[in-house]
Amino acid sequence: PYAQWHWPFENKENFENLFPADFIAEGVDQTRGWFFTLHAISTMISDQVAFKNIISNGLVLDKEGNKMSKRLGNAVDPFLAMDEYGADAVRWYMITNSQAWDNLKFDISGVDEVKRKFFGTIYNTYNFFALYANIDNFKNLDKEIEFDKRPELDKWILSLLNSLIKEIANAYENYENTKAGRLIQDFVIDHLSNWYVRLGRKRYWGGEYNEDKISAYQTLYTCLLTISKLASPIAPFYMDKLYRDLVSVNDNEKYTSVHLAYFPEVNENFIDKELEERMEMAQSISSMILSLRRKANFKVRQPLQKIMMPIISNNFVEQIEKVEQIIKTETNIKEIEFLSDDSDVLVKKIKANFKVLGPKYGKIMKQVAAKISEMSQKDIAEFERLNSFSFAIENQEVNLSLEDVEIISEDIPGWLVANEGKITLALDINLSSELIEEGIAREFVNRIQNLRKESGFDVVDKINIFIQSHPELNTAITKFDKYICSQTLADTINIVDKMEQNNNISVKINNFDTLLCVNKV
Repeated sequence: PYAQWHWPFENKENFENLFPADFIAEGVDQTRGWFFTLHAISTMISDQVAFKNIISNGLVLDKEGNKMSKRLGNAVDPFLAMDEYGADAVRWYMITNSQAWDNLKFDISGVDEVKRKFFGTIYNTYNFFALYANIDNFKNLDKEIEFDKRPELDKWILSLLNSLIKEIANAYENYENTKAGRLIQDFVIDHLSNWYVRLGRKRYWGGEYNEDKISAYQTLYTCLLTISKLASPIAPFYMDKLYRDLVSVNDNEKYTSVHLAYFPEVNENFIDKELEERMEMAQSISSMILSLRRKANFKVRQPLQKIMMPIISNNFVEQIEKVEQIIKTETNIKEIEFLSDDSDVLVKKIKANFKVLGPKYGKIMKQVAAKISEMSQKDIAEFERLNSFSFAIENQEVNLSLEDVEIISEDIPGWLVANEGKITLALDINLSSELIEEGIAREFVNRIQNLRKESGFDVVDKINIFIQSHPELNTAITKFDKYICSQTLADTINIVDKMEQNNNISVKINNFDTLLCVNKV
């Protein structure tokens, strides 16, 4: 802090304005060396500390936790790592993998994972946006759609984005770079890509350039632009490229580099915690349904009739109804049925969590466990609703929370049941002929889309479809022909007894073999 300003020989004003230093970082081995020396000099000369904040960073070890050494051959050449994966992937891995004060077990496979999962996700999300934005000639020059007029999905991601801005700003200000990186990563992968873009992708496909589509473009543009700014301190090169690609089509952003732009400001009016909680519940319920689908070996393309859920709070039905369509779309189910407390459709079992309760109740643990196992269905429902239950054993008050017990629901014939926290749901796994036919149509769409890609067709190219007649497929394809055409940009679907085209291929749809041909109009 002294030598850098050549103080006391010059730069007195700079020194006085910038001393003590805001931040210093050195290895853990400098605790009694450089750190102590600076404080000792500062105390003698200026009668105060030399710096306000300090990070004593750990060592970089090999993936087994051993010190890197040329002799042992376990050293990783950072320049080779950066040549192969890029400097940003290496930086992001090192900053987000462990806290700065901990030793880092450097594993090159972790860098590869960061490149694929985080940077690959951002890259694919931007490519998706750019592909359709260019088709619709979107340049972010339209009048900004008012927040209140935007769909629920847009409001949610913008609320989450502004909550993220607040958290990231706080993390950076407190030198918590690891926390900042992890928060950004979770937002991009779990919320922006795996939820927002996937649920809303049909809004970008074809159709009229209306207010809903403009809102979709503006929202995704805002998210990507904001992420480029939030992540730029950790990934300066890629985020600058992303920023410049986004702003190249308009003059709304006057800066030539993300590193010249202002840090994003929080819009408190956009933050809706109730909406965020509601969507988090939708994500949780969807995850449970998809897990049950996997258990029953049902692809998401196969529609199922319904789920049943017990009502767990006074506003539970209202909350779920607001995100009901999102849950249905994400999991491909037709109905959600709510069960009241007095319903006996789902039977629950409860037992004590001995690991948690044992240390609390010791000698009377067996009596406590027995009392818990005697709880009625009504008691269990009340327990889940209030997150508390009390009774007395040998004049000792026993107060329980949900963490003290394990609650499971029994499967019922034709249904699969899952529990997660307070939420219980049952999935109907019975297939009607109508559901099977719709599943065939969705599988058929998937085969057509794959064939379009393999044939190198542009996303706006119209096609004609030819499929060889099959008694198990014809009814479904005829019944859902309009849906199939709208999803695949097909002008016609032709079911023929004999395929005369030279470019037909063999496909399997719901275990039925047939021939398929797609021609560009």
